[in-house]
Amino acid sequence: MAREDLKVGLKHSETITVDPSLTVPHLPGAIPGLADMPSVFATAYYVAFVEATAIAAIKPYLGAEERSVGTHVNMSHTAATPVGHKVTAEVELTGVEGRKLTFRISARDEKETIGEGVHERYIIDLPKFNARVEAKKTRG
Repeated sequence: MAREDLKVGLKHSETITVDPSLTVPHLPGAIPGLADMPSVFATAYYVAFVEATAIAAIKPYLGAEERSVGTHVNMSHTAATPVGHKVTAEVELTGVEGRKLTFRISARDEKETIGEGVHERYIIDLPKFNARVEAKKTRG
């Protein structure tokens, strides 16, 4: 498959099981104030999981030096998921504008929908992207 084959309508899903490491109290310690929060699937990990699902959907269509980066997330997280439950994220490619990709997303646990929304990604040339990041480090 090649990038030219990347078309609106592409669908992909992934499933994970929520374990304690994916809950709010276990978010990195560099972010204070979360240790006493409920032990449910963290919104931060939910967003990361949806991104990973979109990445997996398009990976077969990208060249060896291409990757994608998230540029916009507009998602709800409307239901708590306890430890031990499975979460399935579904993405559907709804827009392809050059390097810009738009996905409709939905996620559900074993009992109900836990969120929906829109996610955008841009296809990048990894060496060029890394060079720009390095140059940013050294700029004035």
